[in-house]
Amino acid sequence: MEKTPNTGFNLDPKQLTFNLPGLSFAQVEEKPPEAPVAEEEKPTIRVTHRYGHRHISRKAASEAALSDQMDWHFQEGDSYHCFSFGDVDSLTFFKHVLRQQRVHYLALSTWCMAGEDVDDLKEWHRRGMLGRVDFYVGEIFPGSYPEVYDAVLDFLPHCGGRLCVFRNHSKVMAVVGERFDVLIESSANVNTNPRSENTVLTVDRQLVADYIDLFNGIKSFDHSTDHVPLYQIPERRGSD
Repeated sequence: MEKTPNTGFNLDPKQLTFNLPGLSFAQVEEKPPEAPVAEEEKPTIRVTHRYGHRHISRKAASEAALSDQMDWHFQEGDSYHCFSFGDVDSLTFFKHVLRQQRVHYLALSTWCMAGEDVDDLKEWHRRGMLGRVDFYVGEIFPGSYPEVYDAVLDFLPHCGGRLCVFRNHSKVMAVVGERFDVLIESSANVNTNPRSENTVLTVDRQLVADYIDLFNGIKSFDHSTDHVPLYQIPERRGSD
């Protein structure tokens, strides 16, 4: 990734560029909106409250752009501040981490998510890329997203995780990996939407441990997984 010495915002009519130490993100001028189309012809890039669809090609393009902008070898103490312009959700950043290492544990806090996101987590677990997942969701999740709620409950016995339902609007992922731990804090939910979002990734083992302790202390409205033990970070060697 190209390093930029200056810090701040450079604005011109055709390009908006964020220059941060060691990180540069750019968004070119958007194309004019397309002419309206019939309802049945509209692309399926939308927020889905149940099992819906994404516009896969745009999603893949956004993930590829993120991969080009971010480093591939995270190290303890690294911090990345990112601003996206649509079609990037917090799971996109988790995928970037997952490509670098096997993830032992994921504490996933979100207001809502789509069924296909749960399917992704299931597949990564099946392939041995992802271990235990604990879900922390908002109080409306079981009633407003019943199919996704059922999908989460179906997945939990396979990964050994738990579900915590509480008055939650935070979007956080605490990731414990083979090589590094990282905290992903975002304005974006797990599900995709076309809005601009900001996300911060901090590679810090102690910070991740502190968040896991915080989540472990939350009492759930839903008692479906009360029998599941709380996750404890195993003893490991120091930073690589």
